[in-house]
Amino acid sequence: MFQELKESVWKQFGASIDMLKNAIILWPDEYWYTDKKFFYNAYHCLVFLDYYLTHPPSNFSSPLPFTIATSDLIADEAIGDVIPDRIYSKKELLDYLHYSREKCQRLIAGLTEEKSTERWIEEGGDMNYSVLEILFYNMRHVQHHTAQLNLLLREAIHKTPGWVERAEDNL
Repeated sequence: MFQELKESVWKQFGASIDMLKNAIILWPDEYWYTDKKFFYNAYHCLVFLDYYLTHPPSNFSSPLPFTIATSDLIADEAIGDVIPDRIYSKKELLDYLHYSREKCQRLIAGLTEEKSTERWIEEGGDMNYSVLEILFYNMRHVQHHTAQLNLLLREAIHKTPGWVERAEDNL
């Protein structure tokens, strides 16, 4: 039963990440450095995808550096929590997505019933979840921002990528 649960979680979480990837790929290159709302949203989603997959979260280190936002350091289109050190290329974001997708797959594949109940606790924050629950939280976060990216795509190019029903690969 637990193996079936892990497979289901992976199939759906992997599909969420694949939908994010498809949105990033579809965003026109000529808009990448001019309409930064899309970039900031995608970047924020990727940083937190990676962060929520890190256990314990105090071990988190992003391969695409950022600064934690303060009230005097907010970029115009930034989401307001993490400010990238620069505008990273589409390829850099897609490489980060690939890295985090593999990290997610490894985490889910390695789950045991015992590991799934370990606590994921953010130091100095309000987040205190089981590892299994932070996976669901993370998947919902990815889908939330993917929907925002799809709205930006619809507004900019009148097109969005299709729905991904399940991740194609298995654990």
